[in-house]
Amino acid sequence: MKMLINVPETVVADALRGFAAAHPELTVDVENRVIVRRDAPVAGKVALLSGGGSGHEPLHGGFVGRGMLDAACPGEVFTSPVPDQMVRAAAAVDSGAGVLFIVKNYTGDVLNFDMAAELAEDEGIMVGKVLVNDDVAVTDSLFTAGRRGTGATLFVEKIAGALAEEGAPLERVQAVARRVNEVSRSFGVALTAVSTPAKGAPTFDLPAGELELGIGIHGEPGRERRAMMTSGEIAEVAVDAVLDDRRPDGPVLLLVNGMGGTPLLELYGFNAEVHRVLGARGVTVARTLVGNYVTSLDMAGASVSLCQVDEEMLRLWDAPVSTPALCWGA
Repeated sequence: MKMLINVPETVVADALRGFAAAHPELTVDVENRVIVRRDAPVAGKVALLSGGGSGHEPLHGGFVGRGMLDAACPGEVFTSPVPDQMVRAAAAVDSGAGVLFIVKNYTGDVLNFDMAAELAEDEGIMVGKVLVNDDVAVTDSLFTAGRRGTGATLFVEKIAGALAEEGAPLERVQAVARRVNEVSRSFGVALTAVSTPAKGAPTFDLPAGELELGIGIHGEPGRERRAMMTSGEIAEVAVDAVLDDRRPDGPVLLLVNGMGGTPLLELYGFNAEVHRVLGARGVTVARTLVGNYVTSLDMAGASVSLCQVDEEMLRLWDAPVSTPALCWGA
């Protein structure tokens, strides 16, 4: 399979060098694999730190900047960053107001962030944590105990990031981040398998004419395989899976997310179908975001994420943000 790389061993380092060249407003430590706001630490501000395996871009490095993350730690492809990265990043962004770790629920991420939190606290850094586990497709997977963390990570980082930018204390920022996760749900669908640089070929067999419902962002198995369906039929399955798990009683944020290999032409068409189904189910959409935000390398497919919002959460969502992948009002 053809890939636009040099060699698999340098994929992450090469990408970070390119990311640094494209975004001089950020500080990128290629050797230690840490991405930081250039103005960090911001005096009196709670810092937000996240990270995870590479291959999900723009998550997380693309969300570093004003109104969102203060730092991100990319690991190897589909592999957790190590505690030393996280401690180094925490020290770089801590102003004395504390650091909130935003962790997707994958076993390696959870273990390494927990260890990093202990090490950071030993160095006198106050640490709060929020675990993102929004995926309704499966309870356990190859990578997790419990539900996987997927699209809601963006909701958590944006809303908590806006609150931190306003100068809220760590306890408050952590509480809002946890609340966002509690009211968010996601469901993903794969049309093709993912190919990693190390393997150079699809990591699992998904025959032509079939799709996988409830896929994870590393290519983990979903609920079931079916014959290929129309965009409208897929929208009904995805939306109903989310609503069956948690039916909102207020307006929602909607993320129609591409998995990396689906053109925007198709994603916008899928968004139209998702809106149709939500309208038929009596769900009011307050804001919609469409695009490739939480991806899985070259996988074709999409996910649907809903987050029920109150007045404060909607205000924080609309607050200015300036990052490589998300920018408005700034």
